[in-house]
Amino acid sequence: MPYEDVLLYAIGIAERLGAAYAEARYHRISTFSISAQNGELLEVGRGLSEGVGIRVLVNGALGFASTNELSRESIREAVETAFKLAKVHAGLMKKPIEFSEANTGRVKYSVLRKKPFDAMSLEDKIKLHAESWNRAKEAAKEAKVSVLFSFVNESLEEKIVVNTDGAFVASSIPRMGFGYNFVVSHPQKGTIQRYFSYRACGGLEWLDVWQPVSAVASEVETCERVLIEGKKPPTDVVDVVLGSEVVGLIVHESCGHPSEADRILGREAAQAGKSFIKPEMLGERIGSEYATVIDDPTMPGSNGFYLYDDEGVPARPRYLYKEGVINEFLHNRWTARVFGVESNASARSMDYRSEPIIRMANTYFKPGDYTFEELIEDIKLGVYIKSYMEWNIDDERWSQRYVGLEAYLIENGELTSLVRNPVFEVTTKAFYSKVDGADKDLKFYAGVCGKGEPAQGVPVWFGGPNVRLRGIKLGVVPGEK
Repeated sequence: MPYEDVLLYAIGIAERLGAAYAEARYHRISTFSISAQNGELLEVGRGLSEGVGIRVLVNGALGFASTNELSRESIREAVETAFKLAKVHAGLMKKPIEFSEANTGRVKYSVLRKKPFDAMSLEDKIKLHAESWNRAKEAAKEAKVSVLFSFVNESLEEKIVVNTDGAFVASSIPRMGFGYNFVVSHPQKGTIQRYFSYRACGGLEWLDVWQPVSAVASEVETCERVLIEGKKPPTDVVDVVLGSEVVGLIVHESCGHPSEADRILGREAAQAGKSFIKPEMLGERIGSEYATVIDDPTMPGSNGFYLYDDEGVPARPRYLYKEGVINEFLHNRWTARVFGVESNASARSMDYRSEPIIRMANTYFKPGDYTFEELIEDIKLGVYIKSYMEWNIDDERWSQRYVGLEAYLIENGELTSLVRNPVFEVTTKAFYSKVDGADKDLKFYAGVCGKGEPAQGVPVWFGGPNVRLRGIKLGVVPGEK
């Protein structure tokens, strides 16, 4: 590997200075993007982030520094900076930081692209935007597509992680993305907006899977129908079926984030927020037997894919809620030591300038045994909320609210008319407790999850099946007729 010697040099200096632990991470991310508005090219750009991040443990405190100059002199200066920061912080520590034992890996792995990024010409990639705009305009019959913003993203993330506990992990992960944001307007009915993005690891083969031009047109058709045909949701208590897009967002926000052990310990309180989960709540019931939430970095093709984290620990599926019980937290080696467990490989960093912190990867609600038809067949009156338009959740990840976008009335076991802007408002425990069934149709959605100070955004998937909840009172967006 081209930078292996530099990384070994870095941790060697840290050991000579007296660090109890040291890690050096070479981290390179190259990107290519094309964006357009209404089919007209806005930007074609390339980006490169490349450097080394160094972290040391000294007298019970961590110090971190980075450099984008890969000479030995710059590496030595970065190590010395990290060491000095750790020594200063050590005098402020109430409790020294210690790392759990871990079987770190010595491995090289990469994700293959069935279709490399250069298998499609720049001209054809630009045509995707023009075709999307033309199809979107044609799809709207009574309304009008006011604006369509679209983008294509390609990236390659390359890392080498070396530490004093024997880790040597080299990885290469390409990622592909396509997204769009449009507004459909009608002079009498108002406007409706939709943002959506596809992201996965791999190459251009994902465009064949996503069929983005057709997807944009289909979404415009649906949004126009919601705008023109959508009726006010029922005001009585009804059964509600949530689509996989809504379910995926809910589990990411109300299970994944509050299960981050650093957040549970209060580290994120002034940054990304708190957690309703307390350390002693492990083993406490949070929902019904159907409520199992898994975070799995090892899923092939996933946006959040990795096999080893940035501390060199091998990844595995993490069962955060298991059959309705709070089962495990997301850990790095520090929080694992605090809780007396092993790290489950949740340490990730956005780039070489960022320290590894506890992050999700691919978080999803475990599917059930029903078909969708079986899930709704005994519902006399209910609402199926397939996708969402907006959402919010409090800092503790307890009270949350989701406004549906594509939603349907369920009458006598069948989907009938469209419903406009149903509001699903619930507490975390109420959501997981009221789930009494899930279908087999597991789907995933892409995101960039934000956390930390300075802020870090890392690629993730979130998903689930369609799930059924009994006895829900839906709200209405103020002013909705």
